[in-house]
Amino acid sequence: MEALPPATTKLELEDGREIYLLGTAHVSQRSVEDVQALVEAVQPDTICVELDQMRLTALEDPTHWRNLDIFQVIREQKVLYLFSSLALSTFQRRIANELGIEPGAEMREGVKLAREEGRTLVLADRPVQATLKRTWANLGFFGKAKTLSALLGGLFVRESITAEDIEKLKERDHINEAMQAFAKAMPAVKGPLIDERDRYLMSKIEEAPGQRIVAIVGAAHVQGMLTYQGVRADYASLEEIPGPGMVWRVVKWLAPLAILAAFGWGYYKHQGQGLQEMLLAWVLPNAVFAALFTALAGAKPLTILVSLVGSPITSLNPTIGVGIFAGLCEAWQRKPKVADCEGIPEAMLSLKGVYANTVTRVMLVALAAGIGSSVGAWVGATWILTLL
Repeated sequence: MEALPPATTKLELEDGREIYLLGTAHVSQRSVEDVQALVEAVQPDTICVELDQMRLTALEDPTHWRNLDIFQVIREQKVLYLFSSLALSTFQRRIANELGIEPGAEMREGVKLAREEGRTLVLADRPVQATLKRTWANLGFFGKAKTLSALLGGLFVRESITAEDIEKLKERDHINEAMQAFAKAMPAVKGPLIDERDRYLMSKIEEAPGQRIVAIVGAAHVQGMLTYQGVRADYASLEEIPGPGMVWRVVKWLAPLAILAAFGWGYYKHQGQGLQEMLLAWVLPNAVFAALFTALAGAKPLTILVSLVGSPITSLNPTIGVGIFAGLCEAWQRKPKVADCEGIPEAMLSLKGVYANTVTRVMLVALAAGIGSSVGAWVGATWILTLL
């Protein structure tokens, strides 16, 4: 057998099967060459890739964005998931553009080699929607704010990186240091984004058919995956989308009920004068912050008016937010076209691009209106407490 690429880890299972685990960088030409070399040397029966069906479709069909229905995304309250998913891939795409390679080129190469030679192809990763939703569910309010700020901040990053820098990131010492820093900075994110997928990937790969198996995964997963060798994953539990906890469900309804009770107390205690003050304390910050954030997102005047009027009302309803109305209003006025949908990945490469693209502008407006309304609700509730 020919020499294996240095980033390869060979595993021998109890039943005599062999797994060749290749750690890659998703923006590395050398990783593409490693995939080619490993498949040539091993001649595997099966090739596993760190993809799910949705990501494979996105990788193979550059026109898949044309089918996006932004109205449906807003109505189903999926703007945050879609925007965060796009923001997560932005930094990777920016580096790939600098290095002259498509993101995920090594995965595409693995898929191509499996199909060309009639080998079994296994999509070994967990569905990306489950990963994103489990990650967000694992974060509290301030954790979500911190993560969203980091994602948005990535639009301003312009740090140059070379191919040599990318290859260093594949080395075990560098990976361990990076993962330790990541775990320390964002422990609630690392669990569902990295650890759970390590378990899922390892189990899927061990269950793959064939005597010789080549598995292509991001280098950051390899070390964690090895700790789950021989451990059967419970796929159902790892794909489950957890609902809000009981405490949060109670708080979500108690908060508006407490505000309404305060209004009643103000009317009863001060014969209407207290109610007027409390209504002002609630309506003013809700309206102002929602309208201000919506305006900063570059919304049209009618959308700003919708946020201004709608925020004090929707903040008292836990089942719906003003971001839905603002997003739908903005989309109705801007009328996104197919070309706007197809341009989403490039638009996310810069803040200017986000504002210039109709679809990403609509998403930004919907998010901004929701954030502004939340800030206004916190300020309004605090103001009412001082009046009590």
